[in-house]
Amino acid sequence: MNRANWFAVSPEGAKAIGALHHYVANETNLPSTLVHLVFLRVSQINGCAHCIDIHTRDLIKEGVSVDKAVLVTVWHEAEYLFTEHERAALAWSEEVTRVSETHASDDAYAAALAVFGEKDLVDLTLTIAAMNAINRLGVSFRLKPRARS
Repeated sequence: MNRANWFAVSPEGAKAIGALHHYVANETNLPSTLVHLVFLRVSQINGCAHCIDIHTRDLIKEGVSVDKAVLVTVWHEAEYLFTEHERAALAWSEEVTRVSETHASDDAYAAALAVFGEKDLVDLTLTIAAMNAINRLGVSFRLKPRARS
């Protein structure tokens, strides 16, 4: 089934989502690699093939090893590959993306706050929210990955 091209059907909506994406990707104090790790992990949880493809490629372009990029989905088992900030961001990403299950627990919030501080934690949460919104559009409207067979 062909689905709507949401960019074309709602250019103002696309512009609004794009503005949030631009902010989190370019105007926070969060390192670009951390933002792309978060984008990738959130996309993995949500099953957005288009975004998984894009953000895996973005990480590799930024110099992240293929080994590390491939193991983002199981970062708990490969913690030694990730910095303290990356582990905290990935944990908070899972907590917020699964908010209907976790309710963003006080323990998880305290752990993330201890690493990031208030401003960066708010920006990290905006980063997670932006990718969750984009994933929902990508999955709902079946955006295809760039990968070719």
